Amino acid sequence: MAEYATEHLRVLLRNSIIQRRIRYMGKQMSRDFRGERLHLIGVLKGASIFLADLIRQISLEVSLDFMAVSSYGARTESSGQVRLTKDLDTSIEGLNVILVEDILDTGLTLDYLQRVLLQRKPKSFHIAALLDKRQRRVKNVKADYIGFEIPDEFVVGFGLDYAERYRNLKDVCVLSQKES
Repeated sequence: MAEYATEHLRVLLRNSIIQRRIRYMGKQMSRDFRGERLHLIGVLKGASIFLADLIRQISLEVSLDFMAVSSYGARTESSGQVRLTKDLDTSIEGLNVILVEDILDTGLTLDYLQRVLLQRKPKSFHIAALLDKRQRRVKNVKADYIGFEIPDEFVVGFGLDYAERYRNLKDVCVLSQKES
C-alpha cells in the first residue's frame, strides 16, 4: 500500500444539518410506531454517534443493543468479507427492531446483518442509515429511514473513521489523500 503524505478533509455535511435531519428521523419513527416499543440495534463503532443522537429524538419506549462487524480494517475499500465480532446481548424475538447504521454503501454488511437478525423472529425489522451511497450498492438492501444520500466519496466524521481516526469530527467530511 502506498504511503500518504497528506490527507485533506472537505466538509460534506455540517453538524447543524445532520442534527436537523436526525430530529426529523426520530419524529418519523415515533409516528410510525406510535404506542409501541422500539428496539434499536447500533452497528459498532461507526453508528454510535448517530444512534446516541437519534434515540433522544424518539418519543417512545426504546431499548438498545449493539452488534459489531468487521469488513474494512485500515482500508478505504471494503474487503467484501463481513464477520460478526460482537453479537446481541438479548433476544429480539417479537420486538420492533430498527438496525441503525452509519452508512449504507455496498450493502454487504447490512445484507449479512439483515439475514442474521430476521432469523431471530423480530415482530418487525427496519433499517436506518445516516448516509446512503446508492451508486456503490452490490446487494439489494434498502434503508427504511435515510438521513442523506451522498456521492461516491470516502467520508469520515460523525462516527465514521479511517483506520480508527476522525470519528470525533462533528461534521461529515470527504477524506482525500494525495500520494507522496
